[in-house]
Amino acid sequence: MFPARVKAVLGPTNTGKTHLAITRMLAHASGIIGFPLRLLARENYDRMVAAKGARHVALITGEEKIVPPEARWFACTVEAMPLDRRVEFVAVDEIQLCADPDRGHVFTDRLLHARGLVETMFLGAETIRPLLQRLVPQAEVETRPRLSQLTYAGPAKLTKLPPRSAVVAFSAGEVYAIAEAIRRRRGGCAVVMGRLSPRTRNAQVALYQNREVDFLVATDAIGMGLNMDVDHVAFASLQKFDGHRPRPLSAQEAAQIAGRAGRGMRDGTFGTTADCPPLPDEIVGKIEEHQFEALMTLAWRNAELDFSGIDALLDSLAAPPPVPGLAKGHDATDHITLAALSREAEVRALATGRARLRLLWETCQIPDFRKLADDSHTRFCARVFAHLAREGHLPADWVGTQIAQCASIEGDLDTLMARLSAIRVWSYIAARADWLRDAARYQNEARAAEDAVSDALHERLTARFVDRRAAHLIRRLDDSAEELLSAVTRKGEVVVEGHPVGHVTGFVFEPDASAGNGEERKLVLRAARRALQSEMPKRVTEMETASDDAFALTPTHSITWNGAEIARLRPGPAPDKPLIEPLASEFLDGAQRERVRSRLATWLETMLKRDFAALDTVEAKAAEDNTLRGPAFRLREYLGLMPGGTEAEINPELRQKLKAIGIRAGRFALYLPEMLKPRPMALRAQLWALKADCPTPALPGGGLVSVPPPEDWPEGFAATMGWVMAGPVMLRLDVAERVAGELGHLTRRAPAMLPPDVASRLGVKADVLPVVLQTLGFRLIPAETLAEDAFGPPGPAMVSARREDHGRGRPPRHGPRGERRGERSRPGNERGSERGGERPPREARPAAGAPAEGTAAEAASPEGAPAEAAPRGEARAERGPRHDQRPPRRDGPPRFQGKGGPRDERRDERRDRRPRDDRQEGRSYSFAPAREKGPDPDSPFAVLARLKLGKD
Repeated sequence: MFPARVKAVLGPTNTGKTHLAITRMLAHASGIIGFPLRLLARENYDRMVAAKGARHVALITGEEKIVPPEARWFACTVEAMPLDRRVEFVAVDEIQLCADPDRGHVFTDRLLHARGLVETMFLGAETIRPLLQRLVPQAEVETRPRLSQLTYAGPAKLTKLPPRSAVVAFSAGEVYAIAEAIRRRRGGCAVVMGRLSPRTRNAQVALYQNREVDFLVATDAIGMGLNMDVDHVAFASLQKFDGHRPRPLSAQEAAQIAGRAGRGMRDGTFGTTADCPPLPDEIVGKIEEHQFEALMTLAWRNAELDFSGIDALLDSLAAPPPVPGLAKGHDATDHITLAALSREAEVRALATGRARLRLLWETCQIPDFRKLADDSHTRFCARVFAHLAREGHLPADWVGTQIAQCASIEGDLDTLMARLSAIRVWSYIAARADWLRDAARYQNEARAAEDAVSDALHERLTARFVDRRAAHLIRRLDDSAEELLSAVTRKGEVVVEGHPVGHVTGFVFEPDASAGNGEERKLVLRAARRALQSEMPKRVTEMETASDDAFALTPTHSITWNGAEIARLRPGPAPDKPLIEPLASEFLDGAQRERVRSRLATWLETMLKRDFAALDTVEAKAAEDNTLRGPAFRLREYLGLMPGGTEAEINPELRQKLKAIGIRAGRFALYLPEMLKPRPMALRAQLWALKADCPTPALPGGGLVSVPPPEDWPEGFAATMGWVMAGPVMLRLDVAERVAGELGHLTRRAPAMLPPDVASRLGVKADVLPVVLQTLGFRLIPAETLAEDAFGPPGPAMVSARREDHGRGRPPRHGPRGERRGERSRPGNERGSERGGERPPREARPAAGAPAEGTAAEAASPEGAPAEAAPRGEARAERGPRHDQRPPRRDGPPRFQGKGGPRDERRDERRDRRPRDDRQEGRSYSFAPAREKGPDPDSPFAVLARLKLGKD
């Protein structure tokens, strides 16, 4: 019989060593291959299943055992290799790990004792050649060259790394920080760490292999044979924590990691990134030339243990190496745990006999995947041993409860990873069929819990570190030769390459809210620019051909097109000539912006002409008469309504002319009735607010006669919009003029009976009617109550013109005009004394409540009513002392006064003789409350009033 063949296949990474070993193993009738990582074992198990079928391939790791009855080929971790099985082929990968001070003793044991019946193969680096030939002299050594070149590319920023790059860090915190930075700047990355379960790791690798992301962030676990399409490896650090202390990477370790770049015949590069300094030239040269110092010693631990007692077992574990080239490494976790438990009397009492002592040693070999840096793992092993020693098995309820707790999928990345570590411990225990009565059940439960947590972890990793949209867009944008597939939906959503990137509102692009404010936002804008190159010109053309109904004004002075804001109004040279400013958009050039502005200017001009047509008509009629041009011009400045009384400036003859062309010169304003309609009024409100630099106040609904004063209306807005302040309410201007004119006609000689419909016509309640009438210039005289011995109907409520001392018997006006100035324009004053005889005494002058518009009929109704003439002497003799009805003075600045500013006041000799306190400095349209002055009891008018009351 031929002796078993022992062969060592050595060389750098990417030499095809692992592929060769699996091919040779599958060519034999049976075989076992050991890998340094569970991830590698699972990856190659899947490859073997694909080649030979699941019923002939087994997987054995510390936490997972899949052993079909007909299994012939085994993929294992090095620690879990079933050396008691006799197979034709045995292989160990990464045999240079014999020098690792923590796990090296396991690899050294396999190097010295693991043999196949026909062939044994060791795979690793050239650095182990001298020691391997000394310890295994019969081994054939074959050196395989690297299939591709590996070149140093120097340092590079994260934003400058080429696609298909792997960034290597040495702690979870560094991995998370770099992955987050790549997500923000490059669209995302896959994450691979040794703590991941095979299911999570495979899902993350699939993201990278399927080119959903172009970057991979990993720990040094990537250096252990994980084969992926990596073109460049970038070190984010050159320091690692080896479980005992931080230390720099050795040249061999750096080469093992850098060798992941370039697979097959494709060359690879390596370098540094982030805050990592450049690699020293010495290390660069060794990596590129694959020349490293040979290993001087291999880690070793005695495999022939003495189970005669705990102390004997500890002594056998501490035995020195038998031959040169071997050295004791660090004490392993199982050795440390056994030493700790040996100091407990309870454990010593239970560990009697070889079987119990061997059980204690197997319990101490439970892997400490959690690595909590306390005695929790020691206590856990002690509990497991106590249950097994006393009961022969672990309690079912305890095992089931612990696995169920680990199955929770709530928590962040660190919580889920810690939970995975705990599940791995219970998976290891469940794999021991001799420890559990129903091991298969708990194996399935542990596997289900691991799968659930693994899927949840993959989802968390993907959600946190992968932006599929950004990654895809970056790849497509970098390929400038191909045109992007883009579209804009009817709702304005911009879709590029199947990914929504934002919305187009009018001509402004709003990036998706999830884009943030950094690199991702820049990427979205970049994609949108490419996608909207043809969309924006189409939108400009659609806007130009749209009907006027598609445009509208908002209370904030924006112009919308189909509900989308596209421009803003700015104050112009005149109130009715606002300017249009299209909204800034990087997608419109100067010519397109001018096309937008021109179309909106046409629409606005059309709307102004339509709603202000009455102004144009009046101006055309007034052009024929010089006396009408001034009032018509002032109405143009005030856009159809100029607040303030007109008695002092407009005589009856001019008032009749104005009325003939549609202008009303009333007690409270000069106005066009057509401008009080809803549409012109809304446009006037918009232009007033634009000039006042405030949002447009909301107007009362159509048909309302009176409303409470809104609190949010700016000063002067009510008067400008045609509302008269009347105590606690505001009255519509045309209604107030009509009612005041009728009451003035009724009370022109003496108090008259109050018409029963006054309150309803004014839209007020009876309890506030006295205040409203007083503000309008009238006094309500309540109905008289009959005495007990009187007979007949009671006297009705009366109304009279409000007269006060100092000759201030004018109705409320809103401007700086005095009583005497108003009297001059009225028939029957001092200029009419030649027709009516001698001028009567001052107290017998005409009543202040007479209608403002020439005759009472003009104020009473559109049709008019005849006015009765009365001898001036009699009329004035019947009237009592006059009451001051001067309008309140406004201190605020005039609103909506046009280009001409406040109107100049005509002064005459009679006005100049009035006391200075009675003069008004300027017109105000804000209707603020004025300071009231009481009558002077020493005035001659007050004396005459007291005498008259005494006679009565």
